[in-house]
Amino acid sequence: MNAADRWRPLSELLQALLERIAGELPGWLGAGLTISRGERPLRVLATAGVGEQVLSAQLAHGGPVPVANATGEPVTTDRLFGDERWPALTRETVFDGGPAVAAIRGAAALPGFWDEDGVFVLSVSLDRAPGADTLAILQRYAKLTEMTLVVAETATAGDPDQMLDLLASRAAIEQAKGAIMAVRRCSPEEAWQTLRRASQEFNVKVRELAVALVEHLGGRRPASPDALREIRPGAPAHHAAQRLWSAFTSVSP
Repeated sequence: MNAADRWRPLSELLQALLERIAGELPGWLGAGLTISRGERPLRVLATAGVGEQVLSAQLAHGGPVPVANATGEPVTTDRLFGDERWPALTRETVFDGGPAVAAIRGAAALPGFWDEDGVFVLSVSLDRAPGADTLAILQRYAKLTEMTLVVAETATAGDPDQMLDLLASRAAIEQAKGAIMAVRRCSPEEAWQTLRRASQEFNVKVRELAVALVEHLGGRRPASPDALREIRPGAPAHHAAQRLWSAFTSVSP
């Protein structure tokens, strides 16, 4: 099976997801899903409506999607074309867009993460300014998108050892996120961002920090899909976990 055939079911599933988003957003003209990993450039994984033309232009000239991917923060705009944050993105840069592109006014982009290096961005283009519920609607589909990408990457890993590593890492990260959510009373997205920022600050891998944090709290390693493939954090990860949890408990009520 070649790469295109292997990924076709995923593309079809994500296409259906974007169409579901479209059904809930008044003024929808296009939607898209981009992914990136580490230092690799953004890649368009699925589009609907005018999403293909708009995303191609954003990857070349800037826009809410590249900004959301770089910052890890949601981005909205009342003027997709002409926003001073990405001055090079104009209607003229979206070639052969047709009347639908001409009707675009606002846009929104919501980033998410499916592992320590993988970033995805759900984005929409609208014929009006984003409403108060635009990001909330995207957020409802972010978890589904995340899990779809996790399953797809696991299933296509090819190497059984790599597949088990992915599953073990995911289990550890989910348990650490749960602990952070409980003490900070925050969303899963905020908990994930906290883990990522801490891993960067202390220069340790997210999965090792996650295991160290759970060990710090419970005195044992997180449950793993395969007991033979335990993640064993080193001293820097344990130090980072202790510092992180101390910061949480010193400010929690």
